[in-house]
Amino acid sequence: MADPKGFLTTGREVAETRPVGERVKDWNEVYVPGSLLPIISKQAGRCMDCGIPFCHNGCPLGNLIPEWNDYAYREDWTAASERLHATNNFPEFTGRLCPAPCESACVLGINQPAVTIKNVEVSIIDKAWDSGDVTPQPPERLSGKTVAVIGSGPAGLAAAQQLTRAGHTVAVYERADRIGGLLRYGIPEFKMEKSHINRRIEQMRAEGTKFRTEVEIGKDLDAAKLRRRYDAVVIAAGATVSRDLPVPGRELNGVHFAMEYLPLANKVQEGDLTVSPITAEGKHVVVIGGGDTGADCVGTAHRQGAASVTQLEIMPKPGEERNANQPWPTFPMLYKVTSAHEEGGERVYSVSTTHFEGDEDGNVQSLHLIEVEFKDGKLEQKAGTERVIPAQLVTLAMGFTGTDQANGLVQQFGLDLDERGNIARDEDYATNVDGVYVAGDAGRGQSLIVWAIAEGRSAARGVDRYLTGASALPAPIRPTDRSLMV
Repeated sequence: MADPKGFLTTGREVAETRPVGERVKDWNEVYVPGSLLPIISKQAGRCMDCGIPFCHNGCPLGNLIPEWNDYAYREDWTAASERLHATNNFPEFTGRLCPAPCESACVLGINQPAVTIKNVEVSIIDKAWDSGDVTPQPPERLSGKTVAVIGSGPAGLAAAQQLTRAGHTVAVYERADRIGGLLRYGIPEFKMEKSHINRRIEQMRAEGTKFRTEVEIGKDLDAAKLRRRYDAVVIAAGATVSRDLPVPGRELNGVHFAMEYLPLANKVQEGDLTVSPITAEGKHVVVIGGGDTGADCVGTAHRQGAASVTQLEIMPKPGEERNANQPWPTFPMLYKVTSAHEEGGERVYSVSTTHFEGDEDGNVQSLHLIEVEFKDGKLEQKAGTERVIPAQLVTLAMGFTGTDQANGLVQQFGLDLDERGNIARDEDYATNVDGVYVAGDAGRGQSLIVWAIAEGRSAARGVDRYLTGASALPAPIRPTDRSLMV
């Protein structure tokens, strides 16, 4: 146990953010560098050694949270890093990007603010990198088996690292020009600087993983040929098909999917572009969708100098406390103010877009919306509530509908799909095609980064067993497992 009285004597403190006026002028991470270490040991000491640590159930990775809290409290950073990496390949990603379902399940959270698990996690891993505790772990011997991983997001990278360390020769194929998937081009720099990805890639290269960029399986390389080339294949291509908004005016210039808008902003930060071809500078920006991707669009628009930013959400505004039908330890739907929302803009709930209007050149100029409400389980428009708001740039951030089938990957492999349009798999993450496995959003559907990493680790065990007949790799979740929700 850490501090036996820590949860009684120490209040919750979280990472300090830089002033809004400062951070919107750059693309660096929003937090004050080094602000966590002076407070994090005491925060870790709030972990109360509860009899049943429900934080384990809240996290699909099965992170050993009380153990590394104890080590962090004692400032044994090497041991803390070892326990952190025992269940998570990339804690610097999850510590920055995960919405922390572990904190929602924290026992202390029943009647007090939960332990700052996410902040402790990122402090441990940042300290580990600074002190040299994160080193390559190449296998002692090679198996002689080869594996192709399609997709370099968190699921693909986790599967690749696990299989490489198990002794297999692994090549990761990525259709973009850099490794990282949505971590690279879907997450803004201010949320996670890409140096964190780069150093993990270098670690994986040193372990023996090979990377092939700008190769789209199904288009640039036939999937059937890839299967014949390798002993096994892991599909971790994500659920990259964006949900569209088929209303009049959708075809106007200036209406874009979030995943058309965000990657270009990231390419500016990578040095590939001087100015983004899709910019919010001087424009009235409307973001449709109230989730994390929508918030990323909001923060990006602020940094590009938008004249105004409005975020629309079709659902009602969530409450600031748990509803009775979302009891502890489930993950509650709460009103969340992200760093992007702190920076300004308006958030409008319970509204639906009816159509867009443009100018004579075909550029979007305004958006028509109407208030909606749920009646008898159905969404109905409220008569007389129509209004028009200016919109010279609109980003659609309404989630994703499934894995890409237009590139031919699914058809060329001959893969079966489930009733939701995801790639079907069995308990070992195997598809209907011998030697072909699927992990992450391509099989689960749109989900969280912790689920993606957990699926990558679990699928790696299935592949390892397929190749060798047995496996010592961990499998934290089954394909049928779901979030701790009601």
